[in-house]
Amino acid sequence: MPQSHEYDVLIIGSGAAGLTVALNLPEHLKVCVVSKADISSGATLWAQGGIAAVLDDQDCTENHVQDTLVAGGGLCNEDAVRFTVENSKESIDWLIGTGVDFTRDTDAQLHLTREGGHSHRRIIHAADATGHAVSTTLTAQAQARPNIELKSGRVAVDLITNRKLALPGNRCVGAYILNLEDNHVELFRARFTVIATGGASKAYRYTTNPDGASGDGIAMAWRAGCRVANMEFNQFHPTCLYHPHAKSFLITEAVRGEGGLLKLPDGSRFMDRFDKRGELAPRDIVARAIDHEMKRLGADHLYLDISHKSDDFIRHHFPTIYEKCLEFGIDITRDPIPVVPAAHYTCGGIVSDQRARTDINQLYVVGEAGFTGLHGANRMASNSLLECLVYGRAAAADIARREADIPPPPEAPAWDESQVRDSDEDVVISHNWDELRHFMWDYVGIVRTTKRLQRAKHRADLLSAEISEFYSNYRVTNDLLELRNLVTISDLIICSALQRKESRGLHYTLDYPGLLPEARDTVLIPTTYRTPSP
Repeated sequence: MPQSHEYDVLIIGSGAAGLTVALNLPEHLKVCVVSKADISSGATLWAQGGIAAVLDDQDCTENHVQDTLVAGGGLCNEDAVRFTVENSKESIDWLIGTGVDFTRDTDAQLHLTREGGHSHRRIIHAADATGHAVSTTLTAQAQARPNIELKSGRVAVDLITNRKLALPGNRCVGAYILNLEDNHVELFRARFTVIATGGASKAYRYTTNPDGASGDGIAMAWRAGCRVANMEFNQFHPTCLYHPHAKSFLITEAVRGEGGLLKLPDGSRFMDRFDKRGELAPRDIVARAIDHEMKRLGADHLYLDISHKSDDFIRHHFPTIYEKCLEFGIDITRDPIPVVPAAHYTCGGIVSDQRARTDINQLYVVGEAGFTGLHGANRMASNSLLECLVYGRAAAADIARREADIPPPPEAPAWDESQVRDSDEDVVISHNWDELRHFMWDYVGIVRTTKRLQRAKHRADLLSAEISEFYSNYRVTNDLLELRNLVTISDLIICSALQRKESRGLHYTLDYPGLLPEARDTVLIPTTYRTPSP
């Protein structure tokens, strides 16, 4: 029989965002963190570069703020930027207090590196595997807390709201979650629910993200009645390792920050022709430059070369990249690294405020699934993990302030599996999956046109109708749920892109190459939207 669970706080997602919330909540609250795969298997684990924060005497808050605003293409919410940057040191101090072992200089001072868009060295890191250090440390801390229950092998299906229960009010009271071990949908009721599910880059054929990045939280929140914003701004990381057997392996921006040079197949540099900052230009500019040169030359990939640095420097600063490339016969102390752009980060998401609250009462969003206004039209390198920490702590503080006033969740019905049957049409899901990711890559990629977007919209509509019929008649599976969510996400991206009649940041269209005089967010409103209460 499917199980029923009740908690004070349900957190969907176990990356830096979700675990930061869990570890900052009062220890008398009963907390559950659910994740699709292993608890530490999300995007945080694979983050190489680091976390941006003002930690050096030569730097200041205003520098970090201005760098972020410039990288964001005039679309950042300055209040959100200042809130994040002003809370950066305190958040890093908390993270260090949990035991994360960051790289230090010979004098035991934190080693700070520099990445694209930053005017100063302000990236704190653990060699080139910062995400691994953060993820494993926070997971160990959560496992040691008796009030935190960690449940892996669980895929969220849909949020449960008062509206679904035909009750008054606009409140989230939990979620239906598929247990991958027995393939039954379980009922999770909670006084507070936090979405920390990450981004949606799996909508694209080539991505640096782990398999779970299918936009589940954004899609669920949209269906439940939350607004989403700026979904057209998909960041394509300029440098993903290009090799037939290297699945989604990112070459961190810090390689360019430490002197790595982008080169054409003939060994010549090209970035200076596109931006005076060269390899240290923001990611959108670098990705478009690589895309342009690949198309001009008909090349499958270009190169990133750090081999002019000493062997010891390379092995010390980039041990993970060095070892991974060696697996594929590439010695980065001597050879350039073959690279290609890949979908990397979702800058838009579920609309939220500085307390991480969404449009639905008692529903929060933290991390890449949310839209705080921090990133604007282009996320600056290493601001993402910082956002997870700052807003995760803000969400926990808000829950702690309110928890005494929020009653237990109401009763809710178990998931109804009586009218569905097992599917023998897995090939249909697989075919639709491939079709979706191909047309998103071809038509809604780094460079766009209105005609390409319209073609993508037509195909997304057809797929949506087909998947809706499939979802109604068959027992849910992880693949079906992810496909359903990715079609929803793709439609949101396409609709947002069609609305933006300009080229700004990560959204570049040949039909509207210039900037509009006023920078505005693209906010989509679902038919289920209700004006949130104070």
